[in-house]
Amino acid sequence: MPKAVREVPPPLELHCLNALWSLGEGGVGDVRRVVGQSRPLAYTTIMTVLERLVRKGKIARRKAGRAFVYSPATSRDELRRTAIRELLDGFFDGSEEDLVRFLRNEAPVRAEAAAVQPTSDERIDTVLL
Repeated sequence: MPKAVREVPPPLELHCLNALWSLGEGGVGDVRRVVGQSRPLAYTTIMTVLERLVRKGKIARRKAGRAFVYSPATSRDELRRTAIRELLDGFFDGSEEDLVRFLRNEAPVRAEAAAVQPTSDERIDTVLL
């Protein structure tokens, strides 16, 4: 069974994308300095991750002298929308309302449960029994 293609990059790729969003554009060394503040990684690791992001179309690169300069090809908000859509589809059956209820810590409303619940007029008055 083939793997499902995810639009949201894994954590290390996302970390490099965050670095590029804050820099605007930069080389491998620039991205490594930003990423290295929280997670020290080898130059070649950053270079590999950036190349992966280029192949996926998440960032662009251009030649500047002997090195490449990378820049985001997708906006942060665009990727946020994609991530939220994946979250909705994967955990909330595409329902934005269910996500909001979950975030508000409210119980989910089920259609079949709502249909079975009697209204106050239909309830039997137990005081008279």
